[in-house]
Amino acid sequence: MADPSSYRPQPGQVPDSPGVYRFRDEHRRVIYVGKAKSLRQRLANYFQDVAGLHPRTATMVTTAASVEWTVVSTEVEALQLEYSWIKEYDPRFNVKYRDDKSYPSLAVTMNEEYPRVQVMRGPKKKGVRYFGPYAHAWAIRETVDLMLRAFPVRTCSAGVFKRSAQIGRPCLLGYIGKCSAPCVGRVTPEEHRELAEDFCDFMAGRTGTYLTRLEARMHEAAEEMEYEKAARLRDDMGALRRAMEKNAVVLADATDADLVAVAEDELEAAVQIFHVRGGRVRGQRGWVTDKVEAVDTAGLVEHALQQLYGEETGEAVPKEVLVPALPEDAPALGQWLAARRGSQVSLRIPQRGDKKALMETVHRNAQQALALHKTKRAADLTTRSRALEEIAEALGLDSAPLRIECFDISHLQGDDVVASMVVFEDGLARKGEYRRFQIKTFAGQDDVRSMHEVVSRRFRRYLREKLKTGEWSPGDAAADAADAADTAEGIDGAGRAQDDGRPKRFAYPPQLVVVDGGRPQVAAAQRALEELGIDDVAVCGLAKRLEEVWLPGEDDPVVLPRTSEGLYLLQRVRDEAHRFAIQYQRSKRGKRLKAGPLDEVPGLGETRKQALVKHFGSVKKLRQATIDQICEVPGIGRKTAETVAAALARAVPAAPAVNTATGEIMEEETPAPAGTSSERGTDR
Repeated sequence: MADPSSYRPQPGQVPDSPGVYRFRDEHRRVIYVGKAKSLRQRLANYFQDVAGLHPRTATMVTTAASVEWTVVSTEVEALQLEYSWIKEYDPRFNVKYRDDKSYPSLAVTMNEEYPRVQVMRGPKKKGVRYFGPYAHAWAIRETVDLMLRAFPVRTCSAGVFKRSAQIGRPCLLGYIGKCSAPCVGRVTPEEHRELAEDFCDFMAGRTGTYLTRLEARMHEAAEEMEYEKAARLRDDMGALRRAMEKNAVVLADATDADLVAVAEDELEAAVQIFHVRGGRVRGQRGWVTDKVEAVDTAGLVEHALQQLYGEETGEAVPKEVLVPALPEDAPALGQWLAARRGSQVSLRIPQRGDKKALMETVHRNAQQALALHKTKRAADLTTRSRALEEIAEALGLDSAPLRIECFDISHLQGDDVVASMVVFEDGLARKGEYRRFQIKTFAGQDDVRSMHEVVSRRFRRYLREKLKTGEWSPGDAAADAADAADTAEGIDGAGRAQDDGRPKRFAYPPQLVVVDGGRPQVAAAQRALEELGIDDVAVCGLAKRLEEVWLPGEDDPVVLPRTSEGLYLLQRVRDEAHRFAIQYQRSKRGKRLKAGPLDEVPGLGETRKQALVKHFGSVKKLRQATIDQICEVPGIGRKTAETVAAALARAVPAAPAVNTATGEIMEEETPAPAGTSSERGTDR
């Protein structure tokens, strides 16, 4: 643990102005990001007597090894920069809300020629209108099913849409009136887009105007004795009203607002958000987080608003945001929200009436979410802690291995040999740090050599990062080995690239390396570490046959009980590495099998490959074209055309296809997909 006084800035060195600061650990990893109206006053608070600090703050400042800051002009800029850095660096001591599940939303793909209504999860895409999120996908589907009567917007996938257009016949929804069937030209693209926009307006809460319009059209149809049309409009109105009834009115003044409530204890906090549009609850979501920094309710609210609206613009940010406590920099936060919306946003605490009553309801939901989370996590934390302790005891480690890395080799009969590295921290997968490797130093099947190469490459990267930060000095055997390897890979032997401040890919060492295999693979991994002079990382292997744990230099394996939580964790780590390696190997094999002669042309990307095949119709015809003819393709210059012609001339044409029934040689002229082999054979 570092002494904060060892990296405390000199008096007068820190400016008395707004800014954002970063604490880094000994590996140069950013562990905390904060903002302040006055950097001098805020940073001075961290360098007082450690005994007087909050326990979490004391842990942070003793883990850190340096601090740096950036001065900005306004508090709004500081807020924006803080959000950007938290998202970029993922600091371990900052509060970060994570969804306990991926909430589904109702999405309308306005970025397509024929917008589609569908259920979507995950990150939002540009040009897509979102409504929700909802607690259950079936709730979205029920709502959509009711609304398709009045707004027959396309809901089919791209494949179904294309197939219906080819055969000239719509799907079932087109026949029963729940789709306007743009696939067969019943409506123009403009008419279909207008339907989608009406659908979005209705979902956004502008319901009264549309229902009034429908009612007027119904009366007009009845007066003109078009009773079937009037009945259909009446049924449409009924369907829309039933859809509206699913979301009861909670605010009588048709308010557009988001209500944010927080429930917390000393260790954790839960946030619940109700999205109210047109006075009705249109969506709900929640987060739970560990309180890894000393933060009060106002601070939790500020972090929640940053995450909630950090990627949103326009109407996704409501006119009114109701919170249980105003953050310290509420005016700056309000300006930031207004900038994202493009108009004024009211950030306040509800004091009376329906809004206060609804806030109490949201707060009760947050309390229930926190209680449920703690019930689930109590058992999970106990299990993971016991598993790590059992592994440490079985392997004779000084402490529990908080970071475990596992390596696996995958190939198909010696072809496409690849390796994977997966990372588990505190017993949980950290997928952002998974890595994939291609075996470079030899060809063929040799799992032991492959394991040695992969472990060597991983830890050479680690030593290189230590060299950059000055934690490790050149001159010893490990430095010479890493520098020689860097030179062989075409990297500056000194390894002194400028530090860009971003998290490094291989900068953080594990406490335990697990390899998928037995004694030979373990010996190879241990030898790789010894050659680099690394002696503070434990190694073990997990053999599949009897689930035995092998240690370097041991003649007999360690056998953990079948009921051991430690064995179960090692199995999960090993199986995840195996899955990740197979996934990569299959993707490489698939690309290799689909590769064609155009893939071997240097500098020829997918767009120009597709343009070439589309222009000539097939790779066979492209092979027969002259250089001047190839130059006629947009984006293809003469030098590229010569390279393409030379590559196709070197490639061996596929053998002609033969009709086995008649003996006839078939001349296949169908277009070949870009980047793939032509017709029936493989042109290589």
